[in-house]
Amino acid sequence: ATAQVSHLDLFENVSTAAIQRKGEFNNSQHIANLLWAYATMGIVDKQLFSSFVPTSAKLMDSYNNQALANIAWAYAVANIDATSLFNDIFINECVEKKDGFENVALFQLHQWHLWQTKENSNTGLPQDLLDSSYNVFTSEDPTVSKLQEDVVAQLSSIGLDPQEEVLMDSGYSIDAIVEVNGKKVGVEVDGPYHFIGKGTSPLGSTVLKRRQVPSIDGIELVSVPYWEWNELLGKDEVKRQDYLRELLGLVEDNRNDT
Repeated sequence: ATAQVSHLDLFENVSTAAIQRKGEFNNSQHIANLLWAYATMGIVDKQLFSSFVPTSAKLMDSYNNQALANIAWAYAVANIDATSLFNDIFINECVEKKDGFENVALFQLHQWHLWQTKENSNTGLPQDLLDSSYNVFTSEDPTVSKLQEDVVAQLSSIGLDPQEEVLMDSGYSIDAIVEVNGKKVGVEVDGPYHFIGKGTSPLGSTVLKRRQVPSIDGIELVSVPYWEWNELLGKDEVKRQDYLRELLGLVEDNRNDT
């Protein structure tokens, strides 16, 4: 998963073997790494995640900080009910280890908290740990790519007034927000690093954002994937503008009128 190479048959075979032998897993790090790998690749194997809830809970006191965050984030991506895993015991473990969480783990815990409290009605992080995770989650300065600049320019060209890098209540930042037929729509310009191996299958982090923003912030998200936009770059601007109109459900009346 770290190499972002997708071999679905391999993942399926590993999942089958892991489920059959789940009783032999006695190392919390191995479990966290296994589930994190599936979530990172955007592979939601419901049977795998459900099967490992009891085993993961049994080993709760042996997770290190990053493993706690990895397993929390993995279940948030998978969106699999795990109330017997993410209970007061889990939260107490996080509190006891709160000074040891690095930024990557805090980033993941914020997304887990959103899943627990906003997408569901479960207990989340205590306020001090939530504040730390939110600060990390919103602290990264956005990087605006040439791809994004071009998409935003074309949004302006079709008469929209895009707001760029908008911070939502959830803590997510949206590349651009436009108003379409009286409602706000978020436009995500998804470059190669949003996809497995710079291909066309979204990474777990992309899947999670696409699900959480509409659910929590109440705003529709549309995606402009890099390969579709790149195909239009050699054509005139009208083709790119038509693409965006279709994506956003815009119908330009009387376009051919003179």
